[in-house]
Amino acid sequence: MSVKNIMKAILPKYIISLFRSIINTQSNVNEIRDMILAYQTNQLQQSNRNPLNSFGKKCFSQTDEDGITLEILKRLNCIEGGTFAEFGVGNGTENNTLILKALGWKGFWVGGEDLVFPIKQPKQSFIYIKDWVTLDNILSLTSDGIKKIGSKEIDVISLDLDGNDIYFVDKLLANGYLPKLFIVEYNAKFPPPVKWQIDYNPKHFWQGDDYFGASLSSYIDLFKKYGFLLVCCNSHTGANAFFIRGEYSEKFKDIPQDIESIYVAPRYYLYHSFGHKNSIKTIEKLFL
Repeated sequence: MSVKNIMKAILPKYIISLFRSIINTQSNVNEIRDMILAYQTNQLQQSNRNPLNSFGKKCFSQTDEDGITLEILKRLNCIEGGTFAEFGVGNGTENNTLILKALGWKGFWVGGEDLVFPIKQPKQSFIYIKDWVTLDNILSLTSDGIKKIGSKEIDVISLDLDGNDIYFVDKLLANGYLPKLFIVEYNAKFPPPVKWQIDYNPKHFWQGDDYFGASLSSYIDLFKKYGFLLVCCNSHTGANAFFIRGEYSEKFKDIPQDIESIYVAPRYYLYHSFGHKNSIKTIEKLFL
């Protein structure tokens, strides 16, 4: 066999082998990266001056928000029979209130995407409203959601719309929507005491850059007007801030009093994989 023919026979196999090697190498790199992230997060949780961070766990949330939410609700004596509302839920597979649905809570979601699973349950248990949220419709969307789940109030509100969030939060608070727990995404690029927020634009669409939301100090000033207290920023990403109604402050005496000890700088490193592969069937069962 000529050298030319030998090369024709060997080269494809070599390329395939090389390609597989590259894929395996990347997979191994991702696994190592995830292990380092998990280790770093654990270290940050344990060393953080805020004891709430040590409860951080990922179930359905993007990172450690679920565990923090559960610990706050335990302190509020609000683990069972609550109601939730979440604005900005993606396709429904990863957000801050799926864990509450797993607890048997009822609630509603508002978002601009189609959910990747069908909703199969009585209307008064859960409703999904697909719509683009603006200052002009957020109140009607909220009242419609509350009415359809047969509730008079909301215990937990989570809002993550990648942009005009602080304006929506202000609108809800100003119109009497005062949940026990309010979870918001803050722009951690701006540390305390910097106050910053984007200009309101009803057509704003996040471009994957640092032009989004508002600083933690801006949120603190806003929530303070309505009697809310900051109790935690999640230590994995420094992306979500947790505010409670001031009347429950006695249950959080161990929380640092200075904002610098609660603030978490941006650490936007997400897992490539976490535990077993997600199955839509697991989420579907929550809605039966």
